[in-house]
Amino acid sequence: MSLLQEEREIILNNEYVDSFDFAEVAEFVTNASKDLFISHHFKNQKKMLVQPRGGFPTYKKQFALYEFFVDANVDVLPLTIDSNTRLNDYATSKKMLRLSEENDVDMLNGYPLVNHGYRTTRKMITHFNKPVSLRHGTPDARLLIETAIASGIFEIEGGPITYLLPYSKNFPLDKAFLYWKYVERVCANYSQLNEPINRESFGPLTATLVPPSITIVIQLLEMLLSLEEGVKSFSVSFAQQGSMNQDIVTGAVLKKLAKHYAAEINCSDAAINLVYHQWMGAFPMNKNYAEQLISISTVIASMVGADKIITKTREEASGIPTKEANAKTVANTQYSLGILNGLPNVVDEEEEEILTLEVKAIMEAVFNDPADTLWRKVFNSIKNGIIDVPFSPHIINHNNMITVRDANKNIRIIKRGNVPIPDRCYTFEKAQCNLTKDTTDIVNDIIHDIGIMQ
Repeated sequence: MSLLQEEREIILNNEYVDSFDFAEVAEFVTNASKDLFISHHFKNQKKMLVQPRGGFPTYKKQFALYEFFVDANVDVLPLTIDSNTRLNDYATSKKMLRLSEENDVDMLNGYPLVNHGYRTTRKMITHFNKPVSLRHGTPDARLLIETAIASGIFEIEGGPITYLLPYSKNFPLDKAFLYWKYVERVCANYSQLNEPINRESFGPLTATLVPPSITIVIQLLEMLLSLEEGVKSFSVSFAQQGSMNQDIVTGAVLKKLAKHYAAEINCSDAAINLVYHQWMGAFPMNKNYAEQLISISTVIASMVGADKIITKTREEASGIPTKEANAKTVANTQYSLGILNGLPNVVDEEEEEILTLEVKAIMEAVFNDPADTLWRKVFNSIKNGIIDVPFSPHIINHNNMITVRDANKNIRIIKRGNVPIPDRCYTFEKAQCNLTKDTTDIVNDIIHDIGIMQ
């Protein structure tokens, strides 16, 4: 028995997990419908795939949500996991699930997959026969991922950086890297049985004035950490940033450099796809404005050439979206994509050059760290502030980088901290901003820039 298999046996020996049959799960994955694999749809893609968000605690309500989505012509179904499961608190999620079922009141903010078990959940997944994307935010997702794949969920979102720095204050980052190494190996092993399991990084991060260079670097590093473990299908992603031009530039540089760095580690055979998140910041309370924001996001997704778009709803600012609101957004987005023909090809060579230089400089600094493995190099780079995510709550993150918007709403770096932004690029970034203001006015600008869409 391999060391990985021994670890799997230990992880799955959990009182909240129904008996796990490795041979039966392997047989299921081997014979699973190709339609359950998003990697299969990417490979045979004729249009951008549309995926909403959504998760209810009970099987009945999650099933009903999927029915609404299918009627709205969804391409990818979501499974959003509850907060207790994300924290590996299966006892509380079990209790809240029981209360939700008994009282028909949602006592959880998502689907407690581990408590439902893979045998039950698989019935729902195979019934709809569409790819399902696991959305969670879990630093230690080992048990969750085993249950997901056994259920027929063949796209796994997240990573040791993107599911830690935006979500956690003090979960040990080194442990997160090791736990996600487990996830990558399990996904790679199952990928040999049928179509590849697709891994997807979470590009929005804190969704608060994150400069494109930081977003892209983290996407590339999580991609490399995944590919080096044998994953053959990976999706890099980012979210609408507030400037159409900056989004187009970000998409172009991310796609170009993802292929470049995959080739650098001899993984050119891996399929790399681009995912675009509709606006992830504070939404406008005015629902008409919210719908306009969603429409603009769809146009930008088309212009950046995304392979998949992840939608939001007009109810984002007022509470948890209903299944009706989620389905409405899917239908509207599908309609918008269907009529967006003949969009112009926008290229900003100067912005692309500056962003490419920034990303390559940070990546070089990461690779030059003396540690013996990539994950340790990345860990050290975060610890040393070479990678710095604005507004991250995690204690290891330096939070020394300061960003504001320029007159065209582009996110600009006005204080680089320890991030090795080249002097030429740093001068360019600051030159786009009015830095003659005093500190109070700049702080007020930052506060305004955070809520720019409200």
